[in-house]
Amino acid sequence: MHSPLLAGFGLGLSLIVAIGAQNAFVLRQGLRREHVLWIVAICALSDAVLIGLGIWGLGALIETADVLLVVVRIAGAAFLIWYGMRSAIRAVRPGTLKADSTGTGLPLRTAIVTVLALTWLNPHVYLDTVVLLGSIGATYGDGRWLFGLGAVIGSVVWFSALGFGSRMLRPLFAKPIAWRILDAAIALVMFAIAASLLLGL
Repeated sequence: MHSPLLAGFGLGLSLIVAIGAQNAFVLRQGLRREHVLWIVAICALSDAVLIGLGIWGLGALIETADVLLVVVRIAGAAFLIWYGMRSAIRAVRPGTLKADSTGTGLPLRTAIVTVLALTWLNPHVYLDTVVLLGSIGATYGDGRWLFGLGAVIGSVVWFSALGFGSRMLRPLFAKPIAWRILDAAIALVMFAIAASLLLGL
């Protein structure tokens, strides 16, 4: 995970892949083949804006203070280890991602408002993108924008796969074993990035 681009991709993807309302909505729209391009584009663009703000704002701030950089490395590593442990626990007790594809279709305006609300009104999205990705990205110095680009690519890949590949992915996400494998992989990614942060001290 020494490459900023790969580290950003791995961490960004790991944070986005979770059982939650936003992913369930993207899956639902994909299964119904309703406004999928709009939904995927809004999710990915929102992440790109938030990640960019984090890399630009926190990155510039942290880069000016050596002591703050050390604190961020330690705090970031601690958070990633904690997050990795949560993923490891979920791997033992997996859930499933369910989306109700029945009912009436949504007008485009309603679908857009819904996905915007699920994205921007979720407090966790700011912690994951602006704070966590922004602060950890800052530890890569001049490579922080590559780190941010990797995270954005991870977001685009995930939402595109979930939205456009939903019919193929639904049976997979309905199986606890799939989430067990996915969460185990996420835990490994989190531990690897945490280790690279601590080794950089």
